[in-house]
Amino acid sequence: MNHLSSDQEAFLRGLMSGLRPGQIELAQWQAGAMAISAVPGSGKSHALAIAAVMTLARQQLHQQKQLVVVTFTRSAASSIKQKICAYLKAARLPAVGFTVQTLHGLALQIASRHPEVSGLDLERVTLTHTHASHPVMQEAVELWIQENEGLFQGLLAGKQEDQEETERLRRQFALRTEILPQLAQTVIHEAKSSNLQPAELAYLGDLRGDRYSLMTVAAGLYEKYQQLMCLRNLIDYDDMILGALRVLEVEELQDLWQTQIYGVFEDEAQDSSPLQEKLLSLLAGDRVAGKTNLVRVGDPNQAINSTFTPADPFYFNRFCEEVYCAEIQQAGRSSQTIITAANQLLSWAGGQSSPERRAYRLQDITPVAADDPQRNANPAPTGQGVEIEQPDNIYQTVELIGDRLEKLFTENPDHNAAILVRRHRQGKFIADILKERFRHSAFGMYEAQEGNNHSQIPAEIYAILRFLDRPHSPDCLRDALQVLGDRQQIATQDLSRLAAYPEKFLYPAPLDPLPDQPQILEAQALCDRLLQARWELPHHQLIPFLAMTLDYRATELATVQKLSEHIAQTVTDKKSLQQTLSILQELIRDGFKDIDEDSESVYTKKNQVTILTMHKSKGLDWDYVFVPFLHEDEISGAGWVPNAAKFLGDYTLAEVARAQIRQFVHRQEHTASRQNFSDAAAAWQEAQQLKQEEEYRLLYVAMTRAKRLLWLSAAKETAFSWSVFKPHQSSLKTKEMSRALQYLRAQQ
Repeated sequence: MNHLSSDQEAFLRGLMSGLRPGQIELAQWQAGAMAISAVPGSGKSHALAIAAVMTLARQQLHQQKQLVVVTFTRSAASSIKQKICAYLKAARLPAVGFTVQTLHGLALQIASRHPEVSGLDLERVTLTHTHASHPVMQEAVELWIQENEGLFQGLLAGKQEDQEETERLRRQFALRTEILPQLAQTVIHEAKSSNLQPAELAYLGDLRGDRYSLMTVAAGLYEKYQQLMCLRNLIDYDDMILGALRVLEVEELQDLWQTQIYGVFEDEAQDSSPLQEKLLSLLAGDRVAGKTNLVRVGDPNQAINSTFTPADPFYFNRFCEEVYCAEIQQAGRSSQTIITAANQLLSWAGGQSSPERRAYRLQDITPVAADDPQRNANPAPTGQGVEIEQPDNIYQTVELIGDRLEKLFTENPDHNAAILVRRHRQGKFIADILKERFRHSAFGMYEAQEGNNHSQIPAEIYAILRFLDRPHSPDCLRDALQVLGDRQQIATQDLSRLAAYPEKFLYPAPLDPLPDQPQILEAQALCDRLLQARWELPHHQLIPFLAMTLDYRATELATVQKLSEHIAQTVTDKKSLQQTLSILQELIRDGFKDIDEDSESVYTKKNQVTILTMHKSKGLDWDYVFVPFLHEDEISGAGWVPNAAKFLGDYTLAEVARAQIRQFVHRQEHTASRQNFSDAAAAWQEAQQLKQEEEYRLLYVAMTRAKRLLWLSAAKETAFSWSVFKPHQSSLKTKEMSRALQYLRAQQ
């Protein structure tokens, strides 16, 4: 780097001197493919930013030859870009020669520049996020049913062909509105992310004969979905990746892009799908020279999305085995006692899974060196550092958490804390009790559900208003009941059974009453109140009434206010429910920007306890972390089959299909995938294994958020089912502490 001044070289040497083993190897990278496997709290984003600066300085990159840094979220991309720019400014180097993008943003840039090859002309097509209840998905199901009467009748018959007409209609409704749309969503996303076409799924169906010809059904749904998306000029996020790949698979265009790019750095590589990995490999390659300048940084043990996205730690672990892999094992976040517990969990979980599954990377966290520049690295533990409790019941659990918080914040008001839960209802249960107890306390409390991310609100309001407009429609009633259930206003139950006969449900006759079940009567009464409000309230008061009925919190109500103002400004002088529904449809299709007050700082304020899910805690840390309700049915991977789908068997079609597709994709590397899981029950067991592995990784993530104190618990008595639990109304049930927690307690 003799083109640099002595001051610039001294500054860069200073950056290098503060790096740890593994981080140094990343910063010294100059060319070739390399993997970086980094433990939690090891500062991988910091190291990635420094490595980018060193590469820019060393290679003198510019606008025509750039370093591409890729991550998955806009907030992460913004954070890394700020770090790189700050280091370049401090080194008095120009902020040129690099770009930081999300993976989908990069794919869209490539695809849109060559629409004739990618097939994605942004002036002609519209990007949409498809889900099980998306109109295209629903229409694909209906078209498939019309053209595949035999396969549909096989599904309808289920395990027991003889059934009453009422049961037959209920099954039809469940298949149309729940089971098949969910199967379609899962299969389409899994298949497209692995570059599988409908014909390949059909071929897989020919190989795997089963009662329902599941892969044949899946292939048909996939084909109908693709036809409808093309007809309506819509694309989904997987189409962006596929479009970019079509561009890079043309040699002339591949050369064009590769000559503009020196190399690619990928952050959070454990969350990439096979298709995304292929895209980055092509972009970072040099076809003529036969090399690839690709650095992928991640932690397979923090892959916590693999059971509902195609991302699987299998792929990053395989990459680590195929190329040179450096490990960043030193982490300064947590005290030694917490580090020891996390390592013990990982070692134990790894022993529950065969190595060829590549579900974990057995990589110990180690404390940083004594001369490490990180301030307060590996702080002294508070109390025992790791405390494992077994309260009598969930109420005593919250009481113990409250007692511990009160003492901790009294002694250290500058610290912060988090309560991490597996399910939203658990968080709400804790928050409702603690908010009342600490109403006048000196420390703050923040329930993450009160934050933003309320873009679903227009869809929820739309579903309820659509029901009020068409109360006798089974689809409209079911969608409204789904929203009420998701918002915990009614108990979780078989909604298809309730919605199959709207008139009977809404207006039960004396000779044909509703079943005398509290959850059904409660749902009917709430729907009755909504219909009454439809006729009694002025039009402008209806949406605020629905917001109060759905128990929206502070920022959610602010989002509703913004939504109401937008509708008021858009409607004509003659207001009508149909006009409001039309406006909401446009907002849902085009996207509605809600009240934006979400940032990491909201979750980690000093003198505050934050209540949020384990999934949302990734990337954050706190002085004190509480993880309650660690029972075997929560942290075990035990699958749940909805009542509406049990007529098909003791499994869900979507999860069986996901397991079969994943085994098909893994077939060359994965010993287990060579087995022929033609039996749906065997594929269901594979799905259960995938789920269990992810649950242990999720617990590992939760544990490694703690700096000074990690508090874990499983009550002797807990909710029979959190999905229907209501405080002081539901009985508790004795449940077993998770095997993972039993192991950790035995190590103390």
